[in-house]
Amino acid sequence: MEINIIESTKNKLVIDLKGEGHALCNSLKKELWNDKDMNISGYHIEHPQVGVPRITIETKKGGKTPQKAVQEACKRLKKENSTFLDKFKKEVK
Repeated sequence: MEINIIESTKNKLVIDLKGEGHALCNSLKKELWNDKDMNISGYHIEHPQVGVPRITIETKKGGKTPQKAVQEACKRLKKENSTFLDKFKKEVK
């Protein structure tokens, strides 16, 4: 995965995620919406076969930075995936 920052301001972050697809982008987008400080969380891929996902994150003024929101969302996703893996291992012995 290659991360390219396109725009970074106090309340807005736009990044390209070269080498990723819908799975990571959709999970991150949905998890970001669980944050009360979120104003915009979305992504698009220009071309379905060769396009690079571009994620746009904007937080409310006076709230946390979008960078902080992404870090927290990734931590929550990591915990959720770990929980799923533990439960899955117990079921598939």
